[in-house]
Amino acid sequence: MSVKIMPQDLAPIPELYVSYESAQKLKSEAGDLVSHDMTPRQICDLELLMNGGFNPLKGFLSEADYTSVVDNMRLADGALWPMPITLDVSESFADKVTIGQDIALRDQEGVILATMTVTDKWVPNKAHEAEKVYGADDSAHPAVNYLHNTAGSVYLGGPVTGIQQPVHYDFRGRRDTPNELRALFRKLGWRKVVAFQTRNPLHRAHQELTFRAAREAQANLLIHPVVGMTKPGDIDHFTRVRCYEAVLDQYPSATTTMSLLNLAMRMAGPREAVWHGLIRKNHGCTHFIVGRDHAGPGKNSAGQDFYGPYDAQDLFRQHQAEMGIEMVDFKQMVYVQDRAQYEPADEIADRDKVTILDISGTELRRRLAEGLDIPEWFSFPQVVEELRKSRPARAKQGFTVFFTGFSGSGKSTIANALMVKLMEMGGRPVTLLDGDIVRKNLSSELGFSKEHRDLNIRRIGYVASEITKNGGIAICAPIAPYATTRRAVREDVEQFGAFVEVHVATSIEECERRDRKGLYKLARAGKIAEFTGISDPYDVPEQPELRLDTENQSVDACAHQVILKLESLGLIKG
Repeated sequence: MSVKIMPQDLAPIPELYVSYESAQKLKSEAGDLVSHDMTPRQICDLELLMNGGFNPLKGFLSEADYTSVVDNMRLADGALWPMPITLDVSESFADKVTIGQDIALRDQEGVILATMTVTDKWVPNKAHEAEKVYGADDSAHPAVNYLHNTAGSVYLGGPVTGIQQPVHYDFRGRRDTPNELRALFRKLGWRKVVAFQTRNPLHRAHQELTFRAAREAQANLLIHPVVGMTKPGDIDHFTRVRCYEAVLDQYPSATTTMSLLNLAMRMAGPREAVWHGLIRKNHGCTHFIVGRDHAGPGKNSAGQDFYGPYDAQDLFRQHQAEMGIEMVDFKQMVYVQDRAQYEPADEIADRDKVTILDISGTELRRRLAEGLDIPEWFSFPQVVEELRKSRPARAKQGFTVFFTGFSGSGKSTIANALMVKLMEMGGRPVTLLDGDIVRKNLSSELGFSKEHRDLNIRRIGYVASEITKNGGIAICAPIAPYATTRRAVREDVEQFGAFVEVHVATSIEECERRDRKGLYKLARAGKIAEFTGISDPYDVPEQPELRLDTENQSVDACAHQVILKLESLGLIKG
């Protein structure tokens, strides 16, 4: 069925901010209120609540609204709204708050952004929320993982009074509130506007797709990338915005504009598509491009896609009349070499007679990692140049080698030998973060309780991630007995470069036989409490990048195996 979309009403939409005078008064009164320091995700949500991007919401959802949104994609009053926007807090914070109380909402620097009147306080059923909103209670989904492992256990709901916008120091001229965009469209006389949502750099296929969408809808184009929070592992927004700016001059300036959206994505597929549509409607758009697997998070625990390729388009289509924004469905664009142009994959009649080229996201990442050619038919040279700056080839990136094993297994000795071999090769600074050295310089006040040992490993991980980020090589050699802590360190490092876990698999018997420091003897005599392998467990790494057997090999041979592994991973040139 075709939906008749009226040219949009560009009258201002309601915001939750108070006047400048009231804001000054509120600020001074708020000094006495209980304060909640917001997480980055909550700040993104608050900004769009205050500026009308989440209209008709007037604050964080009440329990009745939350339940209705989770179960039926509607607020308690029946208005369509697919995503629970909740203020999650810790149990200890929730205990300090009573119903009817005002609290101050602050950013991470302590600046007050808003006050909120707490009308509801409840403990949600997160497994049910995951099932209904994301389709499965599966921690392979980044938002489900966030829900269970990062978000607070209690939700607070209530209306928000906006005092000031969150501060952004980057790309300020590119950020617009819904009312600023509406005013721009009014001024330019744009009656029809198609929005393109993206969290990736733009390549030639995207350009062709956006051109076609604007032509099909006979509309102007708003390139509206998300710069709030996207999926872990995505290219950072600084690099992406530089890529967008590099290709903007490929678009006709009279009919195209770009604005940045500070949204925290949930990667919720079909529901996310409807949510994105409502947000764009609030920003004054009449049309919205929905792609294959729109806002999909990738594979679930069983290795299947979380959502079907067209689930998002189907759900959007069901609701577009009510939303008042029309979907332009995205065709997959491929390059037809014989005609030197992009065409929709499903419209190529002579596909058996022509050469069709395409590069997947995975293939693009591989080519960047290995420093291979990225052809001009695929992307713009300016975009590739920006990507190469922030994602150099693996042999030029920083990385971390993380040795783990029992005390006396030979970790430090092999780490030292590896350091010397890498320094001999040259090219990148090498830092050894040995357990004893770190204890002396970074963790001198820590004891050997489980909590303190974990903290020590997290500090090593933090330093290693900074070295990796700045293009150096970090070699770590702590015992690191707990798998959860090693995983956390891996996640810290992998934001910036490769993490290579090496399990020095020397048996406890052999370590005890070597016992140069006499530690095992003391542990057996009960003079050292919580000693790994004797009175405290060691989680054997399940899938390390490399396992070393030191009992039948020399130190030199072990270090050489690590070098060969680094070569095979492309981290050093053979």
